Amino acid sequence: MRIIEGEQIAEDLNRRIDEIEQKVKKISSLSTGLIDEYVVKLNTRIKELLKDQEIDEARLAQEVVIYADRCSIQEEVTRLDSHIFQFRELLKSNEAVGKKLDFMIQEMNRETNTIGSKANNLEITNEVINIKTQLENIREQVQNIE
Repeated sequence: MRIIEGEQIAEDLNRRIDEIEQKVKKISSLSTGLIDEYVVKLNTRIKELLKDQEIDEARLAQEVVIYADRCSIQEEVTRLDSHIFQFRELLKSNEAVGKKLDFMIQEMNRETNTIGSKANNLEITNEVINIKTQLENIREQVQNIE
């Protein structure tokens, strides 16, 4: 009976982790256009404020670089992908992995929170909320694993 329950829990966890992986891919694709979006918005805003004055292109480029560095989520996405892979590998193990899985969820949650705080985009924020919901559901299931 424990084996059957364990297999069902593993199946549920794999399904949920698949959903998270899809959301991470979507976040990654959404993040690629954020810098271009910011450049257009910043340019428009500066033109509104300065009206007839000339724009310092070097200063504008500097601000874009600062923004790009601050809002880049690629490192977090890469680590999240790694944690997902490790989570799946742990599920395949025949050892007691409950605490390790719980730790992986904690790490995934940390990366997801960082993505949410860096990304200045509503769609990304919504996907972050969806990931956090799934992680909480996974955490509840992991509590039943030794």
